[in-house]
Amino acid sequence: MRFTIFQDSHIGGRKVNQDRLAYSYNKDVLLMVIADGMGGHARGEIAAEIAVNTITNRFQQEGARGMLRRPKEFLESAIQSAHRAIVAFADENQMLECPRTTIVVCLVQNGKACWAHSGDSRLYVFREGALATTTLDHSRVQQLMDAGLLTPEAALVHPDRNKIYNCLGGVLPPAITLSEDWQLNVGDTILLSTDGFWGPLTSDEIGARLLRENILDLVPKLLIEAEDKAGSESDNLSAIGLTWEHQDPNFEAPATVTITAPMDGFTTSALNTTQQASLVKDDVTDEEIEAAIQEIQDAIKRVSK
Repeated sequence: MRFTIFQDSHIGGRKVNQDRLAYSYNKDVLLMVIADGMGGHARGEIAAEIAVNTITNRFQQEGARGMLRRPKEFLESAIQSAHRAIVAFADENQMLECPRTTIVVCLVQNGKACWAHSGDSRLYVFREGALATTTLDHSRVQQLMDAGLLTPEAALVHPDRNKIYNCLGGVLPPAITLSEDWQLNVGDTILLSTDGFWGPLTSDEIGARLLRENILDLVPKLLIEAEDKAGSESDNLSAIGLTWEHQDPNFEAPATVTITAPMDGFTTSALNTTQQASLVKDDVTDEEIEAAIQEIQDAIKRVSK
């Protein structure tokens, strides 16, 4: 597989970054995952951390033999496992409220992509500068739009725009929306992002700029622009962008922008707990940061056993 990929996360106007994201790949299959811990519930960053680590670990276990036989079954099973791990953590720690997170996960293998999501973290596919397909949020405003009671423009400022009805860590197991297989063309771009990123930006704007810039240049700019547009009210914002490159091994792709999947083993890139701790506002003490890191790491170890 040959592709260009970039990921990053900004804290925005919050005290703590509750977003988590990672990608992992071998020579046959690639995984991308983003989770947005829900700030209205206790310790959303723990839910997001457990979700991303649970799914990434499952992927590396089941992908060790090469391509996944049933990718959609894997997506649903891994997300449900992440939900159960979050609930188990809350039970073990006798939390009055279970941490919660959104999730969006994408698999790429055999020249095709498929994805699954719960909540309002999004996946876009862009082709030739146009939005080809996208996920639909599990949110109150999306329900109103589906019923013809709200326009997309009005949804951006609706008082219920942050209310979602589906997530990991809730009282009920998450309802998961699965995509159909998407055959990738050379130049297709897949973009996963949290609502802090996609909220201030339109898909038309992103698509038009993809015609002029590659994702290594564009996604960092869009993260800054989205944060600037939201101002002091900016949420955490995160994105993973992938552009599908020419798969012919004889094709001379620019070495500076193209990743070729390794022949053996996995390559993983995650914005992990320690990195995320550097994205914390100055009024949070070092001791609080270290305690949060240790708590999350201990939780992951327990639920992984």
